[in-house]
Amino acid sequence: MTFKVLFTKQAQKDIYRLTPKLRKKAKDIIRNRISIDPYSGKALVGNMKGYYSIRLSYNDRIVYSIDNDQLVILILRAKTHYGN
Repeated sequence: MTFKVLFTKQAQKDIYRLTPKLRKKAKDIIRNRISIDPYSGKALVGNMKGYYSIRLSYNDRIVYSIDNDQLVILILRAKTHYGN
């Protein structure tokens, strides 16, 4: 069972601003990991409770939410949350 993946406008901007190497890595993570097993990411806590995160690079993370009823994953961010 694979999930449909949707992107927020901010996530689209984030991915566009990544280096080509990180963009390819993000695409691979989304296709081969998140869409197949969305719970493989780290469950976030605090004000981000209900969201999940997978490391893209040392600073960058892919942050997403899961809708099991619709089988949809919404990618919220794909860039650093450190200072930017």
